[in-house]
Amino acid sequence: MNQRALGTSGLTVSSIGLGCMVMSSVYGPADPDQARATLTRALDLGITFWDTAEIYGNGANEELLAPMLAAHRDDITIATKFGFEPDGSVSAGPDQARRAIDGSLRRLGVDHIDLWYVHRVDPTLPIEETIGAMAEIVAAGKVRHLGLCEASSTTLRRAHATHPIAAVQSEWSLWSRDLESEVAPVARALGIGIVPYSPLGRGMLTGGLSSTADLAANDHRRSGPRFSAENFDHNRSIVERLQVAASARGCTAAQLALAWLLAQGEDVVPIPGTRSPDHLAANAEAARMVLERDEVDEIADLMQGFQGDRYGRPHAYGETPPQD
Repeated sequence: MNQRALGTSGLTVSSIGLGCMVMSSVYGPADPDQARATLTRALDLGITFWDTAEIYGNGANEELLAPMLAAHRDDITIATKFGFEPDGSVSAGPDQARRAIDGSLRRLGVDHIDLWYVHRVDPTLPIEETIGAMAEIVAAGKVRHLGLCEASSTTLRRAHATHPIAAVQSEWSLWSRDLESEVAPVARALGIGIVPYSPLGRGMLTGGLSSTADLAANDHRRSGPRFSAENFDHNRSIVERLQVAASARGCTAAQLALAWLLAQGEDVVPIPGTRSPDHLAANAEAARMVLERDEVDEIADLMQGFQGDRYGRPHAYGETPPQD
């Protein structure tokens, strides 16, 4: 697996990361044994940039990673987040930051976090207050680099002026391109790396979903507008275009979607989530693909017209819009 630098922060990670949220029940029942097999396969493939958060499984997701970190700490770049309360509200003040970092360190079984994000901007506080508290924790040696999730371009500038920001994590894919107009240009101007989450459109861009009946009863995607009865079939028809384009190139739709995202720049490191070792291996192959500029544009043109907002109700796993 090739490596990529996250902006100018000095943090270098595998060019494709691993989103670990799906290993903790958010997309249906979890299987700890399968999750551990996927983590082992990730190490074998060189996918060593792992992303979690204290809210995923209410701490269980971090605990899941702890044994692997104990055995392979020097090989893994670990990113985690704080700022969500169990009820889905955002609370990211200094007291919450100090509580959260000690909890994450304990659950992960490590003495420092490589990349620590505020999961969402607290609308009740100036971002300078949150980042200032996080900077003190960096100075204490508990964290190496800071990041923001779903931050606006204005917030990103203000945060970076308070303490260097290594990465901004936001949704970005062929199915969600809001990041491109303002946030990505500002991140690049400031030397901040871009970490797209849900790069496969919450599974839709894989082509593996034929109807909402494919989703488990407790799968939170059922509440998403783009998966609703009035939008699903239309959106699925657009994904079929991607499947045709992928077949013509001898790859899967998921691989083509990831290759398209990787082609957006060397500062882009997507973190597709999976709990399947086989899907993980297939994702890794996307890092070997090279798309010419005309192919990148052609694929983008194919994938126009998705219906429905990308957010439904606020959700404890990060399904809330960015705040200024």
